[in-house]
Amino acid sequence: MLPRWCGRVAAVVAVVMVSGCGAVSERRDAATAATERFEQALASGQYAEVCRALADVTRQEVEQSTGSPCEQGMSQEKVPDGGRVVHVDVYGRQVRAVLAEDTLFLSLFPAGWKVMAAGCTPQPEQPYQCEIKGG
Repeated sequence: MLPRWCGRVAAVVAVVMVSGCGAVSERRDAATAATERFEQALASGQYAEVCRALADVTRQEVEQSTGSPCEQGMSQEKVPDGGRVVHVDVYGRQVRAVLAEDTLFLSLFPAGWKVMAAGCTPQPEQPYQCEIKGG
């Protein structure tokens, strides 16, 4: 017969595992929703909304690279219509959202999930090449 504390340890481990999985699924759902909002805003030309969805460093990079305010700069960028979300990989506070025609990278900030990079295509044995990204 096992000591009583073994049962308690097993119960604690089970609770931690379940709550950890819940946290990942909650982050995945929230990141998926942020990705879908970004894609909808981009597809409908709502560039103010697109810029609100960007991380500060990414928005600043768009402004610097285009020499224009973010909204105008995003209208000049060549970010593809990503289509539907195929899957979302959660790595702590980072996410890779793979869409039918694009890949986005997001990070979790106090204000929620923000797009760090978009218009990303994989390169063989190299990092993704992204149309917009934070510096």
